[in-house]
Parts: sequence; C-alpha cells; structure tokens
Amino acid sequence: MAGTAEPALPEPHEATRDQNTFDLEQRTNTEQAEPKTKLGVLIGSGLIQLPIWGFAMSYGVFQEYYFDNWTFEGDRSITGVIGTTANGVMYLSMPFLFAIFTRRWAHRRQLATLCGTVIACTSFFLSAYSTTVWHLLVTQGITSALGTALIYSPNTLSLGEWYSSSNRALAYGIVLSCKNIVGTSCPFMLRALIDRYGYRTTLKAWAAIVGGLSILAMLLIPTHPSKVSIHQTRARRIPWNFLRHRSIYFYSVAIIFQSSGYGIPQTYLSTYARDIALLSQTSGTLMLALFNAPGIIASSFFGWLSDNKRVTLSVQTVSAIPPICCALATFLFWGLTTQGAIGLLIVFSMTFGFFSGGYSATWGGMLKQMERESAERNEAVDPGMLYGLLNGVRGIGYASGGIAGVELLNSEGILASQRFAYGTPYGALILFTGLSSLLGGWVILWRWNPTRLLPLLSRG
Repeated sequence: MAGTAEPALPEPHEATRDQNTFDLEQRTNTEQAEPKTKLGVLIGSGLIQLPIWGFAMSYGVFQEYYFDNWTFEGDRSITGVIGTTANGVMYLSMPFLFAIFTRRWAHRRQLATLCGTVIACTSFFLSAYSTTVWHLLVTQGITSALGTALIYSPNTLSLGEWYSSSNRALAYGIVLSCKNIVGTSCPFMLRALIDRYGYRTTLKAWAAIVGGLSILAMLLIPTHPSKVSIHQTRARRIPWNFLRHRSIYFYSVAIIFQSSGYGIPQTYLSTYARDIALLSQTSGTLMLALFNAPGIIASSFFGWLSDNKRVTLSVQTVSAIPPICCALATFLFWGLTTQGAIGLLIVFSMTFGFFSGGYSATWGGMLKQMERESAERNEAVDPGMLYGLLNGVRGIGYASGGIAGVELLNSEGILASQRFAYGTPYGALILFTGLSSLLGGWVILWRWNPTRLLPLLSRG
C-alpha cells in the first residue's frame, strides 16, 4: 500500500559503526595510495615467501639426508614429523597472531617481523649444532616455525589491507604463486648446498638468507595508514559475530581434511621415489620440485577464478575443484606407480601439486562470501581475522596428518601384491592422502538437499 511505511532497519551496534568508519577510511586510503606503494607491498610479499616457506616446503631434502647420514641420538622416524610439525605450528599460531596484529597491536607489525626474524635465524643457526633428534624437532619444527609465523602474520594482514578491493583474491594468488616458486627452486638450491658444504653449513647459510630477505621485505611492506592509530580507538576490538554463521564451520572442516593430506606428499615423496620407485637421489629432489612448480600457475589461476565475475561458478564449486582433483590424482597416479616407473610419478607430482597448490587461492572467495553474510546482517567483520582462523584450522589438518603419516608408514600395504604402490609400506599413506583430499571437497554439498531424493527413492 502507498501509505505503508517501510520497515525500519535495525540500529547498528556502536562497535559496528566504529568498524564501518574504519572500513570506509581503509578503502579511501587504499584508493588514494600511490601505485608504487602497492606495488612495493606486492613485491615485498612475494620476496618474504622464501624465508617463510622455503625450509618447510623443502624439508624432504633434509629428511632424505638425515636418513642416509644418520648421526643423531634418538628415533630416526621422528624426523618424518619435523616438516609437518613446522607447518602445523605455523598455521596453528596464526589465529592468535592475526587477532593480535589485526587491530590492537597493528602499529607493532614491523617490530613483530623483526622479532620473528631473530627467532627464526637463531633457531636455524642452533639446529646446525644438533646432536639429538629431539633438538632437531624443537629448533626446526617448533621455534623456527614460531619465528616465521611472526614474519608471515603481520605482513599478510598488510597485504590484504592494501588490496582490499575486488582484486584481493588475485593479489593473494600472485603471492601464493611466489610461494610455489620458492617450493620449486629451494629443493635444488638446498640439495646443492648440502652436497657441497654439508648440512650444518647449509643451515647457517639459510639463517643468513632468512634474515636478509625478511628485513628487506619488512621495509617494502608498510602498515596500512588506517591501522597505524587504531589501537587508540574503540574499534580495536575484534567483532566475533561471524562465529554464529555456519559458513565458517563448513569451510573449516573442508580445510582440515584437505590440509591433512596435503602435507604427506611434501614429506614423503622424495623418500618414496628413492626407496620404492628405485629412483636416484636427483630424481627424488626433482619430484619435490615438480610437486611445487605447477602451483605457480595454479595460485594465480584460482585467485583469478575466485574474483572473476564472468565465470558463473559458486564459491563452493571453485573451492571443491582442487581437493577432489587431488584425490583422483592420488588414487589413479600415485597408487598405481610401479618400481622404476618415473613417468606416472611425475604425472602425480605435477597434478597433485597444481590443484593442492592453488587451493589456498580459493580462500579469497570464501572470505568474500563471509563478508557478504555479515553485511546482510548489518554486522561488523574483520577479514584479516577470518583469514587467520582459516590458516589456524589448516594447522590442525597439518598436525593431524603428520601424526597419522608416521603411524600409517609403519603399517602393511593394503594390497597383497607389491607391484603397485598400494602394496608397499606407503599403501595406507596413499589411501589416507586420497580420502582426506576427497573429504576436503565436501563443500560442493553446500546447497544439496537430500529431501529431493525421497520422491525418486519412493518411486523405485
């Protein structure tokens, strides 16, 4: 009716008004930012991927060396969890670090980067003098990971703020491509250093690389202007309304499953190539590089796909493609490899690496959906905090996958015949990787309604 008044919108909560004010300020400052500043942030974010991820993504090279040249006291199998522990510690600490540096201590981001650099460099340097396996686990798997997490968290927050417009997922994708460039080149670089100078000198050199590149990147990534003085306002409080939405839990479960399988090939692929496929040491390093190389393209592609408005794919469809394809690659390629057959193992490394390497780039679409849900409810939301939580649940997957991997590797093959990989000691590990990846694609069921099947079943 013409005379009917429109329903009044609910009055925004005071914290929401503060958040909206700062969000508007952030968008305004970003739009007015000099292009070279944003370019510097992108370059710095790309450079910093080397000290953050280089060791964790190349740990298989060290594990192979430790196995072939065992001089430590303790259980040799513990070295199998160092790489996954490093990833797990990094990701598990991110929700807390993102919560600290997204608002209250945002003005301390560069100081945090400097502290993280000191912790990481000291850890790698001390690990060069390790004589027991537990010392390796502490320095390489725990304290160095805490240091690199301190480097990663504040600078990733700044990247998301400088690219807060519609191209944020693409910016994440480009940076993740740099991460995969690191994963492709570092195994060869570290293998060459170890072969020539030994692992102790290599670790000392790595500590110097981490220090130099981290400080350089810190200078290229300034804290966003809208965050410099936010600790002095009431808007420093983090809004937690998104915890009432089902999407955060829906995506978190999928990420846990996907990441629990993702870390296993990174850790065991080079040793599998040597022990089961009977390939050379160089071929084992090549498998690790080929695993990371396709992610260079995949991260940018899936970031573009998440931002693209012409391709009518839902967020759930885009984020389900990588884990489902990883599962198929595991079952059909890795599981069916035979001794001396390098071809199928290369196909697996590149296929699994492409889709698993691009998975994180789909998170930009997840964030946009959760931001949209909060906007529809007139609720404040902090995208940086959301991104930190997604990284945190990924850490749960990494840690659980690493623990499961040690136990599964000690089990028997799942086939009587040892012709294929399923019949080797890696059989249960391969099955776990495929199943966890498949479950990571369950987000495709977002809008699936099982009641629609009831009429069909009744007819049958």
